[in-house]
Amino acid sequence: SHIMSDYVRMTDTERDQIDQDAQVFMRTCADAIHQLRTGAHKGVQSAQVKEHRTAVLDFIEDYLKRVCKLYSEQRAIRVKRVIDKKRL
Repeated sequence: SHIMSDYVRMTDTERDQIDQDAQVFMRTCADAIHQLRTGAHKGVQSAQVKEHRTAVLDFIEDYLKRVCKLYSEQRAIRVKRVIDKKRL
């Protein structure tokens, strides 16, 4: 576990960079889903295909929302730790 603790140790700058990258990535994913939704039914006649594409996009969007929520919770824990450390 000694190796693990060395591996986990990150600087605040590195963590901030990960936070920034994650925010950008999540926004990019949300935009991509929105664009796919906009063009999903272009030239599609079949109601079944439309329904399928809508369902797939709903699933992907829901998955992204769950990932974002998990990320926000993790980030809140980190922020709380930083505040608690400063209090000590």
